[in-house]
This record gives sequence, structure tokens and C-alpha cells, in this order.
Amino acid sequence: MSDIITDRLIIRPFVEADAAELFEYISNPRVNCFMDDKVTTLEQAKAKARKRAKDKTCLAVCLKETGALIGELLLHHDGPEQADTFSVGWNFNEKVEGKGYASESTQALFEHLFTQRDARRLYAYVEDNNFKSQKLCEKLGMRKEACFEEFISFVNNPDGTPKYENTFVYAILKKEWQRAGTPKSPTN
Repeated sequence: MSDIITDRLIIRPFVEADAAELFEYISNPRVNCFMDDKVTTLEQAKAKARKRAKDKTCLAVCLKETGALIGELLLHHDGPEQADTFSVGWNFNEKVEGKGYASESTQALFEHLFTQRDARRLYAYVEDNNFKSQKLCEKLGMRKEACFEEFISFVNNPDGTPKYENTFVYAILKKEWQRAGTPKSPTN
């Protein structure tokens, strides 16, 4: 995939040199679904950056002005039986929160998936206590389709038993995206 460029951001594949900035936000995950990604050393972050560099489902979100890595976008293709459907997600450094970067980058990704990858449907899983991601989904025009009660466990309770999370499913169809008036297209 070629880089996606917006007014303030570059969305590109990861490179090993992203390790230090990747370490900054995956060393302390704020959402339980990213706990499996948690690292405690820069060496572990380097290994994660190398792995992400080979992974086409994980894209680095960088500031256009400085090149600094500020987060990542995740996209998973649902396979040949649903070639036009993608699961999407995001994870950002809390230091850049509230500046619109998550919104800007996900809008650009959605536009790319709908226009360049012929996506028909995009969906996201969001934990019921992740209010910021819920708000982002709504800003993107996604509708809440379901709530899976005690859907998945990423962490344990203090007694060691799994802590199951309620998870919302948000989705948007290409025709809904187009009808809403797609945001300004990114420059490639």
C-alpha cells in the first residue's frame, strides 16, 4: 500500500526505526484490547516494530511536519468470502489526544478502503468503557449495530478469573459514507 497523506499526517507502513515512539504508547496500554501488545523494554518494542513492518494490517500514523509516530491504524480483511469487508481499529499516543489526529487518519483510511480497496462495509469492535473510541465511531458516521455481553477477556480480575468485557460493534457501509458526503480526500 502506498502512503496516505492528509493535511497533517502521513499514514505509512511501519519501519524498525519507529521502535522508540512505538514504545512510548504500547508500554502503557490504556485500553485492555492492547494488553497483549504491552512491552516493558525498548528491545521488545524494536521486535514489535520489525513485526509491524512486515504486517500489512498495521499502519503507522505520523506527523507530516516532523515524521514522528503518534499512533497506528489497524485493518483486517475478512477473507475471500467477504472480500469487501474490513475490521478497523486504532491506537494513539495519549500525548496527542484531543488534536483530531485519530479522526483525520481514520477518515483518510476509510476513504482509501472505500475508493482504492473497493470496501463495501467497515466495522469496529469497541469496549463499552472506551468512550473516546465510541465518540470517534459516531463522528465517522458509523452506527452502533450490537452489544456483545461479556464478549471477550483481555485481562484478569484481581482473583485471577477472566474479566469479560462488553463490546459494541460499530459499522458503516460505503453507500452511507458517500451519502454523508465524504470528507476531503487525502492526497496520495
